[in-house]
Amino acid sequence: MEAVSVNEWNDQASIKDFACSHNIAKGPVFIVASGASAKGFPLERFADVPMITMNGAISMFMGTGINPFFYVCSDTGFPKEQPDLYAHALQLSHRLALWPDEVDTLPVPTRADIFALQKASKATLFQTAFSSQFQVVRRRALWGGSSRTIGFSKDLSQGYFDARTVAYVALQIAYHVGFTQVFLVGVDLNPAVGRFYENAGRAISPCGLDDHYERRILPSLELMSKRVMGERFAVYNLSRDSRIPHSVTPKISVDQAESIILSGR
Repeated sequence: MEAVSVNEWNDQASIKDFACSHNIAKGPVFIVASGASAKGFPLERFADVPMITMNGAISMFMGTGINPFFYVCSDTGFPKEQPDLYAHALQLSHRLALWPDEVDTLPVPTRADIFALQKASKATLFQTAFSSQFQVVRRRALWGGSSRTIGFSKDLSQGYFDARTVAYVALQIAYHVGFTQVFLVGVDLNPAVGRFYENAGRAISPCGLDDHYERRILPSLELMSKRVMGERFAVYNLSRDSRIPHSVTPKISVDQAESIILSGR
């Protein structure tokens, strides 16, 4: 086969509509984030369970032979701050969720299916009040004297809601593709501890979790817990140190997660 340069490949790359990935999966999935607690997660023990990962958490997959079901990068600065990890993600993952502008400048060729991220459009007051009838769940949140909409998208072809953490994008992708049991790994949301892959020999990317936790992240997760989670969509948190309260996403052990997965087979 004739070699294809990165520039030639980028010219040929096409973006798929998120509708193509709607309800293509079922059962359990792990969402692997980059909180410090992820370092102790036995990834290879669950190699047969689909995984969604993001940003630098892709480093956990390198050398394991495990290819992420989906890789999500909503941080436009990450490809520049961590170019080697970003390149590995493009080559290891089955599917990519990226901003459209990123597709034209991919640093390496990828065989992954590429899906374009877009934010959910603004809704009328009627749509916000009766959003349970639609594929998006919304509510108004008040802070600092202004009103903002938070939400959860069940259909990514209609866009996603930004809660200022990429893990929330991954949760919406998990619902969209049809997974019914979600296990959060490394969703600590604790910038004081840092990311497991960052050390003295690697650049440290900026983190704004503390700025957004109370106003955007927690209210969005509470909305998901109250209006999305249920028999169709269960979410469990494997991080004992996570800032997400147990009442929002139940905290369980790795052994308990395995038991839940096996009971559904």
